[in-house]
Amino acid sequence: MNVLLLGHGKTGALVADVARERGHDVEVLSSRANEHASALTPERLANADVVIDFTNPDAVLNNIEACIRNKSSMVVGTTGWYQHLQEVERKVLEVGTGLLYGSNFSIGVNVFFEIAAAAAKGVSHGYSARIVERHHTQKKDAPSGTALSIQRIVSEVGKVKPEITSVREGDTVGAHVLLLDGPDDTMMLVHDAKSRRGYAEGAVRAAEWLKGKSGFYEFRKIFADLPR
Repeated sequence: MNVLLLGHGKTGALVADVARERGHDVEVLSSRANEHASALTPERLANADVVIDFTNPDAVLNNIEACIRNKSSMVVGTTGWYQHLQEVERKVLEVGTGLLYGSNFSIGVNVFFEIAAAAAKGVSHGYSARIVERHHTQKKDAPSGTALSIQRIVSEVGKVKPEITSVREGDTVGAHVLLLDGPDDTMMLVHDAKSRRGYAEGAVRAAEWLKGKSGFYEFRKIFADLPR
């Protein structure tokens, strides 16, 4: 599979390594070389089976628009643009291409989402919910996309919108805590990433799954069907 990778930061570099380990050809475009999606020409996109985006919130929408125009399949690991989800979904479905997005491509985090949905049932039994997330100081969006996903899950199940506390310190990869406090006990659910490799492996496997498909997908809805 030919992969066009947008962004070559800490996670993007790992995505390139994992994709090559899994036998794929990878072309990398740094954000500096692709300002305002200027390098996403029809010729370059025609050579890619799937585009993977790990850039930043300022660049990602331009990249998405360029891929949609060229009907290029795309996996988006960048967060901070979800206020545009409905508009992007409409455009993807109109042109008949494929786009898969996720606030977190770690398999463990997506299992955590399912656990959070089960635990959120406690809200209707008197538990109050709160989310705390910690990331490295270079992370540009706060709250994190993962924390917002947990918040949405709890809101859907428990019918309340829990507060999110964001902490930015050091080189923390990513830690998320869901606290459910009741009158007689407290539940604390924790996911703490050891490295970024889990994100990279999930993104590459997502690209393998998306190849040849059309539609608009969220990673947490399809992660159980990924190729090994």
